[in-house]
Amino acid sequence: MRVAELLLELKKEFEKMETVKEKVDMLNLIRANLADISPFEEPVDCVRWVPAEQVHANEYNPNKVASPEMKLLYTSIKLDGYTQPIVCYKKSDNEYEVVDGFHRNRVGKEYADIRERIHGYLPIVVIDKPLDERMGSTIRHNRARGTHQIRSMSDIVIELSKEGWSDKEICSKLGMELDEVIRLKQISGLKEAFQNHEFSKSWEEFERKYYGGEKL
Repeated sequence: MRVAELLLELKKEFEKMETVKEKVDMLNLIRANLADISPFEEPVDCVRWVPAEQVHANEYNPNKVASPEMKLLYTSIKLDGYTQPIVCYKKSDNEYEVVDGFHRNRVGKEYADIRERIHGYLPIVVIDKPLDERMGSTIRHNRARGTHQIRSMSDIVIELSKEGWSDKEICSKLGMELDEVIRLKQISGLKEAFQNHEFSKSWEEFERKYYGGEKL
């Protein structure tokens, strides 16, 4: 079979390469080209390895992991390997911003045994979305795992509201109920948070309910 012959030729080419960087660059090139002809359009269809120093945290992630959970994550990666890539946004040819997986990113950087094992690289997949959509992606990942913070979630909701997202869009894209969105907006204490709220009652009644001390 021609494919088998090509694979054999590839293996021979890899054997000629002397450095990890050469091999990683070739692997990434091959995977990118395979993704181009793949019937799948999922990010996970093209996992690539990039130098760990090129992967950076975002400024909005509300997800935090306590020390015991962080240690467990390290143990998991130590024993099972990286079973999930880090979801990133490509800011430039040499800079990636974490959308999901910041703590997987930390393990690969902060634990010497893991860093050595993966040769200072990190496995990533790339999504190409504007900032507000990336914020939504981060929240969805966190909420799916049940790890998010109320105060930080409130900040995110306010930011998305300022970006022009309606309550309906926030509910739909973040997997939230309308009542939850309203309560998070209340936490901010800003009337501006309700600029895109879809009112079904008069402003006077709404203002009395949410700013007049009446509890929900």
